[in-house]
Amino acid sequence: MLFSLKKQNTGWQVAVVVLAAALFTACATPERVEIPTFCENYRTHVETLAADDMEGRAPATPGGERAKQYIKGEFQRIGLKPALGDTYFQAVPLVEITGYDFSDLVITDGENEMAYTYRDDMVIGTYRLQDYSALVNSELVFVGYGVVAPEYGWDDYEGVDVEGKTVVVLVNDPGFVLQDEELFNGRAMTYYGRWTYKFEEAARQGAAGALIIHQTEPASYGWDVVRNSWSGTQYGIGIDSGAPRLEAEGWIQKEVARELFTAIGMDLEEVLAGAVDPDFRAFPMGLYANADFRNEFNYSECHNVIGYIEGSTHPGETVVYMAHWDHLGMVETEDGVDIYNGAVDNATGVGAILSIAERFMASDERPERSIVFMAVTAEESGLLGSRFYGENPVFPLATTVGGINIDALNVYGPTWDVAVVGYGNSEMEDYLRRHVKAQGRYMVPEPTPEAGYFYRSDHISLARQGIPMIYAQGGNDYIGKDEAYAEKVAKDLAGRYHAPTDVITDKWVWDGMHQDMWLFYNMGKELANTRHFPNWFEGNEFRQLRDETADQRQE
Repeated sequence: MLFSLKKQNTGWQVAVVVLAAALFTACATPERVEIPTFCENYRTHVETLAADDMEGRAPATPGGERAKQYIKGEFQRIGLKPALGDTYFQAVPLVEITGYDFSDLVITDGENEMAYTYRDDMVIGTYRLQDYSALVNSELVFVGYGVVAPEYGWDDYEGVDVEGKTVVVLVNDPGFVLQDEELFNGRAMTYYGRWTYKFEEAARQGAAGALIIHQTEPASYGWDVVRNSWSGTQYGIGIDSGAPRLEAEGWIQKEVARELFTAIGMDLEEVLAGAVDPDFRAFPMGLYANADFRNEFNYSECHNVIGYIEGSTHPGETVVYMAHWDHLGMVETEDGVDIYNGAVDNATGVGAILSIAERFMASDERPERSIVFMAVTAEESGLLGSRFYGENPVFPLATTVGGINIDALNVYGPTWDVAVVGYGNSEMEDYLRRHVKAQGRYMVPEPTPEAGYFYRSDHISLARQGIPMIYAQGGNDYIGKDEAYAEKVAKDLAGRYHAPTDVITDKWVWDGMHQDMWLFYNMGKELANTRHFPNWFEGNEFRQLRDETADQRQE
């Protein structure tokens, strides 16, 4: 995944001290910094993985097979141990779910009916592995933001029974609406704000269905994104994990919600305002939902590729480097075939974990803790490979120290700043900050925390298991460049994201990638040679999960 950083005033200044660090030597002017090559093989890794013969590295395709075999071969050459006995491959069962024969969503009060069409007014689907799904006179219950967050003293389901019913829920969380830093995480989205959480919690509460009211600003994208991403084939884990799933889940347009509340004599804007009140209580709407559709399934199998370096004194404790190896494959067009090479996203990241592994193995000193290198599959299909690992870990989660996710390195040149996605979440930032400063750089928060980018890449699959994770990228304060260059970069980046033009070009500045690989290597090296286990900061939604396993760790 890529995100574009736009120049902004962060509200605070960090003095940039150019240090005579062991690996970074500044020139007389801060317009240039000499960055040693991190790994001679890095460019070869990226060029190989982004080549046309990899066919866009889609899971369960010949190109995807070639990609994972290349990674396996490099793990072997480097000398990593296979993580699963005699193999590097963790099998991930996948399923493609294609819905069809969608009915209208018909809402009734027992006498009158309101009908809403698929894609224009609503979208709907299911991840239950069943041929037919239906809501039949399912009572609608408005549950506000649909959040159960004991650490924030918030429970939208308190006092209401939604068993077998359909909840109507808002996207994002109350902190975003009120811009109150004391409420949830202010304008920065928490996991409770993600649409995925809304469906998960509704299922845990026993609901049959859930409908999210779309609003562009709190969702951070328009209805066109919802409509397009929910149309056509969806992807999931191809086995029943035992976790509850909804009979039907989807979104409705805001104007549809307005009509529904008007029908019961309520004003939508007043309803929205009331949902951020700590005293809000869910209520039945006196309306009933009817909808049905059918599903076709196509099952396949792909693999996470996992190798590790065994720790010298604490081999049962693991530091994780992760990057997704998959991309979007190929698409037939009128003119032939478009290959989605995924050079930035994420050949750069996989090349980085291979290079970092090689540098660790070249060292005379083995790390005290084990270091795991994980190239996960099916990120572009919904973080499925990392999710499967999180639910089926190879190494114990309780003694996993923390992880570094590398999802798209900076290809536009070295920067003074390092942007942290999900800034303010965990003590992993303390480790990162030390090594950022050692490079003469400074840390900044991501510019749009309300968009929830922290929850859109593979690290979230381990974070949801309680493991502190860091996701950072070179920022937009390019060394020796002006703001116009940063703006040009942002435009170029946006134009190549998830497009056939995400290829290696002669405009790439490889120094920036080496700069960040040094950073992530040194951070991981410190984590692998300390007795400390980082934790989430107090108040973070994943802190409780980490604390529950504290007795299994020895510092």
